[in-house]
Amino acid sequence: MFVCYFEQWFVAECMQILTSVYNLGKSGLPKTAISDDELDRITVCIKVLSDRNEIVNDIFTSKCRDSLTTLLDARLAEDRKKRSAAEKHKSVLTSAQPDDPIRFNQLMAKVEAGSLEDQFELSLSAAVGTLNQKKDAKDPSSTKLDKVYQLTGFSDPVYSETYVHINQYDIVLDVLVVNQTSDTLQNCTVELATLGDLKLVEKPSPITLAPHDFANIRASVKVASTENGIIFGNIVYDIIGAGNDRNCVVLNDIHIDIMDYIQPASCTDEEFRRMWAEFEWENKVSVNTSITNLNDFLQHILQSTNMKCLTNEKALGGDCGFLAANLFAKSIFGESALANLSIEKPANLGPESVVAGHIRIRAKSQGMALSLGDKINFSQKKLKK
Repeated sequence: MFVCYFEQWFVAECMQILTSVYNLGKSGLPKTAISDDELDRITVCIKVLSDRNEIVNDIFTSKCRDSLTTLLDARLAEDRKKRSAAEKHKSVLTSAQPDDPIRFNQLMAKVEAGSLEDQFELSLSAAVGTLNQKKDAKDPSSTKLDKVYQLTGFSDPVYSETYVHINQYDIVLDVLVVNQTSDTLQNCTVELATLGDLKLVEKPSPITLAPHDFANIRASVKVASTENGIIFGNIVYDIIGAGNDRNCVVLNDIHIDIMDYIQPASCTDEEFRRMWAEFEWENKVSVNTSITNLNDFLQHILQSTNMKCLTNEKALGGDCGFLAANLFAKSIFGESALANLSIEKPANLGPESVVAGHIRIRAKSQGMALSLGDKINFSQKKLKK
């Protein structure tokens, strides 16, 4: 009886201390205000002390400690991995010799695609016999067709298509123009315009096309920010010997993919929460997919958006029916993009039910938040097909 009385007295004393801390934090007297997480923690502790259920006590004293140990071990392993990667990167940076050549991008020669090539590296690779191996490894011949856009139809008098070469802040359009008529086309001009933060730097010059002749025209576009841009325009030309007005062929739109400018990045939990509170533009995307596995859908989103998952892998393990993860990415312009993935599998629909939930995207600019949301919606529609 004395043991039971002492236990009740001790519980009451603990509850009094917790309630005193709770009231002090809410009073506004301390210099540092108490956070909502701390208030929730104190409330849970009071409820556990008042109920004194054996199952709850076991969860609170043993299971929570095991979870905390697992989390700390995972963070320790991640810190070790980052430290080893940083040391490896530092050793690479410090391995430069005094007589190593210095590369100046301004002195590099431009190749046909508009990118830069180091002539010294090319000559050295050719001398040691590795030039063809490097070209085969870097040449994305299997994916080059993905960058080719058909601008006009096959039945139009002038057929046109373009290869879009993206090199960081610049977009080079290599436009093929084919005269499909038996007339000579004079003053044939590709007139382009942009929508979004794109600026046409180099306008194509007028050319003359003989019957069934073709020519390549180049145009340069400057990119200012990470937004979905559109390039549109038309082809105008005169026919020799015809007295009518100038002829015009409208071109199909070229949509610039935002994924070419977004790269995976990492930040701490504190930085993520601070940026989440600061960024004012939010785009909420509902999950509409045919995927039935939570982790598979997470990997699909990471692959579609070029974002990095900040949530630890061990925290994503198991099969509990729901999943929450934080994603982060940065553009080449220094803009940050945050995303919070909250998905679940409804238990009442069975094990083969599809994933449901939503994705919240936050960014400093409206264009980036909307563009990422459009990319996620497009990837979900493409997957359902």
